[in-house]
Amino acid sequence: MVVGQSLEKKMQYRIKRSKDTVFMLSDFVDLSDKDQVGRALRKLQKKNLIIKIGQGLYARAKISTVTNKPIPEKDLKTLATEALKKMKVKIIPSSEDNIKYNKKETTQVPTGRLITVKGRVSRKIGFNGNYIKYACVS
Repeated sequence: MVVGQSLEKKMQYRIKRSKDTVFMLSDFVDLSDKDQVGRALRKLQKKNLIIKIGQGLYARAKISTVTNKPIPEKDLKTLATEALKKMKVKIIPSSEDNIKYNKKETTQVPTGRLITVKGRVSRKIGFNGNYIKYACVS
């Protein structure tokens, strides 16, 4: 990476090289102040490199072969799990729905949009009208 690169190019390089799929505004504050980082993230969003999945949450994007529009690289539950881990929210592995389905107590197939967390989460994580729901356990 060249020293004289713009903030947008530095962030683009970091996003492409990272093993993470979800990025937060705080992942880039070492490069510049929050306002400039926010502007650069919006520019990267217009270039279809990232997609906004929540307040201050972005996911690396790819172009859909069906709609020719940007979509996240991974499924919504994986993105939400990664985002919650970055926010230091404790995730409880198995939900009640999955256990009931696996025991054949119900024929209702789990949607994969329910994540059991310890404590309370108020952040909406989603894309294209589909959002994650939380089952809170204290």
